[in-house]
Amino acid sequence: MMVLAGDVGGTKTALALVQGGTIIERKVYPSAAFTSLEALVREFLGQRGKEISRACFGIAGPVSEDSCRTTNLRWVVEARNLERFLGVPRVTLVNDFHALAVGISVLPASDLAVLNDSPSDPNGPWVLIGAGTGLGEAVVVRTGSGYDVVASEGGHADFAPRNELEIDLLRFLLKRHARVSYERVVCGRGLAALYEFVRGRSPEAESPVVREEVASSSGDIAPIISRHALAGDDTLCAQALSLFVSIYGAEAGNLALKVVSRGGVFVAGGIAPKILPKLLDGTFRSAFVAKGRLSPLLEATPVKVVLNSDAGLLGAAELASRLAL
Repeated sequence: MMVLAGDVGGTKTALALVQGGTIIERKVYPSAAFTSLEALVREFLGQRGKEISRACFGIAGPVSEDSCRTTNLRWVVEARNLERFLGVPRVTLVNDFHALAVGISVLPASDLAVLNDSPSDPNGPWVLIGAGTGLGEAVVVRTGSGYDVVASEGGHADFAPRNELEIDLLRFLLKRHARVSYERVVCGRGLAALYEFVRGRSPEAESPVVREEVASSSGDIAPIISRHALAGDDTLCAQALSLFVSIYGAEAGNLALKVVSRGGVFVAGGIAPKILPKLLDGTFRSAFVAKGRLSPLLEATPVKVVLNSDAGLLGAAELASRLAL
């Protein structure tokens, strides 16, 4: 049985044909280059639509009754419209972190990097958090027959500064936005904003090399910042990435506290694998466990980074294969 799986994000969309849990063909497209998901699927499938029996798309946005108005795109995605367009009997839509949770459950240990090595409670809930174009979060609850995934828009919760530096950061961001959420900070554009923040505090420390690269970039300067930070050749980039990872860890700890995620925390999204050395240096873990009287609880909570970029696609494919016709 061939299924179509999709991982639909604000920046890019990955589509794959999957058979028996194996990806047969996979392509990634810039989401904003297409007017709709249907147009993107048409580009991917060509004349192969009749080979598909089911389809599932994990979408970055709230899904209700198989419909989604995407958060960072001007798309309205309707499952019934996709069924007619594809000529297949069943299409389902889920939040992208729902698909990701299903995908993580089938990943081998080699696809995970350990940030906090602690035993997992097999009966406890576990959570996902992932920064990319935005900040996704989800909760997974164990049940008698497996688990239920509770999709969330928790990344849009209000940003809570923890110290004087982050209070200054909040003031800086409030000059640009009427409201500041964690997603304003912990995402690709957030890393760029953090660099501008630390540069404004120490303009004399700006590197001519980085300044030139930023000026000549096409708009996304996050890769420039992370590359110089990881190379250790620019002070401001290092400061921005360190602040980014610290706030990322703090919000992961917040999410873990809200459901007492003894089953663990999985850090996913497109950014985490790219900055893995920084995630592993202790900055993330220090912020994650710094919860006062509840610190021992977080110290005992396992934290792992998802390294497989196809986890969401694999989850969507698994969900598609379960659909009854």
